[in-house]
Amino acid sequence: MAHALRKLLRHSDHTVEKRDMNGGLEGFGEKASPSDTARRLLARACHRDAAKVSPAEKTIPMNPTTNNNHNSSNNINNNNNVKKAGALSRASSFFKSKKNHMMNENSLQHAKLVRTRRLMKEYQEMCRQQRESDSPIFTVELADDNLFEWNVKLHKVDPDSELYRDMQELSTPFVLLNLTFPDNFPFAPPFMRVITPRIEKGFVMDGGAICMELLTPRGWASAYTVEAVIMQFAASLVKGQARIARKAKGTKEFSRKSAEASFRSLVKTHEKYGWVTPPLSDG
Repeated sequence: MAHALRKLLRHSDHTVEKRDMNGGLEGFGEKASPSDTARRLLARACHRDAAKVSPAEKTIPMNPTTNNNHNSSNNINNNNNVKKAGALSRASSFFKSKKNHMMNENSLQHAKLVRTRRLMKEYQEMCRQQRESDSPIFTVELADDNLFEWNVKLHKVDPDSELYRDMQELSTPFVLLNLTFPDNFPFAPPFMRVITPRIEKGFVMDGGAICMELLTPRGWASAYTVEAVIMQFAASLVKGQARIARKAKGTKEFSRKSAEASFRSLVKTHEKYGWVTPPLSDG
């Protein structure tokens, strides 16, 4: 009897232990106590949470060599970007400069064409007048067949002037002028100077330069004709009491170079202090 009782108790303990190990899914026997139930629920919850938790991500240490290579790569990329930007900027500047150069060339060619047409028209008109007049006031001819450089012979001046008497006394048939026309004529004035004879006063300067406001960029207008310029010069000679020099004064050369230097100097002076020249209507 005692043996049977001990066997029964051992079987009951074994059943309870087995049920504890399998979460109460296996075995049979006595009902578990509240403390046993709580322990089983706690163990089950821990087991479920442990199953949900993923392994911690490992932090891969940065290799210094890899980091340096990465920085070097970034620097190279930045340098390449800077070089590309510089190349694009230079290319843009090149094409812009080339475009401006082409525009300037086109403008210059157009200006030369305008000059040619204007001078041909004026030259043909003055030649026609010369043919139709028995005693023209002046005559024109091309210097070495160059349309852009003219020689003008002023045959007549006011007969009441000192210059007229000098011309008669010295047997000087005319005053010879030289005119050169710039590329942008008629939008810029011609350069005009006296070649012969040497004239004193009469707004004629060293080298034969002529002191007239309308021959300067500020005083010039594209509507002025060559004929009007010559007639204005003839009036200036009389107004300024021009005389033919009997002998050369000083050692200055009566040349184009000397005339250009004198003209630049007088233009600066008159721009500073103003101009006083006879009007076109003053004869």
